[in-house]
Amino acid sequence: MTMDYPGNLYVVAAPSGTGKSSLVKALLEVDSRMELSVSHTTRAPRGQEMHGREYYFVSDEEFDRMIAADAFVEWAQVHGNRYGTSRKAIEDKIAAGADIVLEIDYQGAIQIKRQFPNAVLIFILPPSWEELRARLQRRAEDSDEVIELRLRNAAEEVAHVDHFDFVIINELFERALFDLKAIAHAQRLKVAAQRRARADTFRALNIG
Repeated sequence: MTMDYPGNLYVVAAPSGTGKSSLVKALLEVDSRMELSVSHTTRAPRGQEMHGREYYFVSDEEFDRMIAADAFVEWAQVHGNRYGTSRKAIEDKIAAGADIVLEIDYQGAIQIKRQFPNAVLIFILPPSWEELRARLQRRAEDSDEVIELRLRNAAEEVAHVDHFDFVIINELFERALFDLKAIAHAQRLKVAAQRRARADTFRALNIG
């Protein structure tokens, strides 16, 4: 039986450099009902990242302990580091009616869908391989060798797009953000969601 939570769970995945983090950040700024689920990772912080804001930065030993305790609803190894999503954090928030957005890789997204069948999986694609390479180079965070690795990994990742419910092509940022907002809004207009959110209206109209 599928558990129907009051809140929605949105899972956004994309190859590195596609603009996933920028899109999710912009969505959070314009959609006050949306909350970001903060994942655990074994990688070191980058730039201005802070523990507990972008990620919970933990040691390999702590990550191993969480796996042993079945604390993750999903975890995966990406670019040599591990990332995981706390099961309790997700369940508590959507059970309380919050709309949660997760930024994870495609492996984690597929794991999430198995455990939360109502989760909405969204894949972000670049407009072309040439543009993705250019974006990775403009980011100026990685060596040429790492960029080539990210591009090889991206080819593997996009091959799994059929596992997702929606695809957004991030060619023009404003259009991609509009599409992301539209997906979130459409979920809230589903009959079950409206029945919960507008229960008084349904009762007034004698809709059981």
